[in-house]
Amino acid sequence: MRAPIEKAVKPIGDRLRRTRLTPDHLTVAGLVVAALAAVAIGLGWFALGLLLVVLAALPDLLDGALAKASNSSSQRGAFFDSVIDRVTDALLFGGVAWYFASEESPHLTILPMAVALMSGVISYQRAKAESLGLSAKGGLMERAERIILLCLGLLFPVVLIPVMWIMLVLVTLTAVQRFVKVWKQAAVAPITAARIEKRRSRRQSRRTARIDRRAQFLRDRRRAR
Repeated sequence: MRAPIEKAVKPIGDRLRRTRLTPDHLTVAGLVVAALAAVAIGLGWFALGLLLVVLAALPDLLDGALAKASNSSSQRGAFFDSVIDRVTDALLFGGVAWYFASEESPHLTILPMAVALMSGVISYQRAKAESLGLSAKGGLMERAERIILLCLGLLFPVVLIPVMWIMLVLVTLTAVQRFVKVWKQAAVAPITAARIEKRRSRRQSRRTARIDRRAQFLRDRRRAR
């Protein structure tokens, strides 16, 4: 569903480009809303928590569209967005853990924390694989699927605990999937230092090209004024 969604939000990114907002502004806004969602979930206000989780997901969806529309995609922005995603996940599952500790059994707090831990493992696998020139994308339970399942649990609180168990199983399977995928790639195509350096050089070239395009874009805007 990623391609049609990106196509649908592209016009919104074009409109946001006319404002003074930057992708980083949207990323920070999503983090703030996610923190409020975590508080609402921890207090057991699931309807409000669900609404805030959905609202927190919107900036995360639109910051990429804005970055593409304004030609401001960068390694710094990608790094910032990725880190904030991990913090957001920790906040949301921390809110679930707080609710379990307050209203259910304290032992159940381990469940959302285990989901958050395995989610971090999934993200680390991708980051480490890409640093070695390999690919670790995909799997049963990526971030979008985790948010959707969490929203389902908030919409129907009676199934929140089963949903968290299902999520834990699926994120664990996803971690195994990615491990096997990278293991097989490394077995048939071992990465040498030279290939890693070549990949870094290509990244630097792309970064330089993006900087040049952005500079040209800003010059064109100044002339248009």
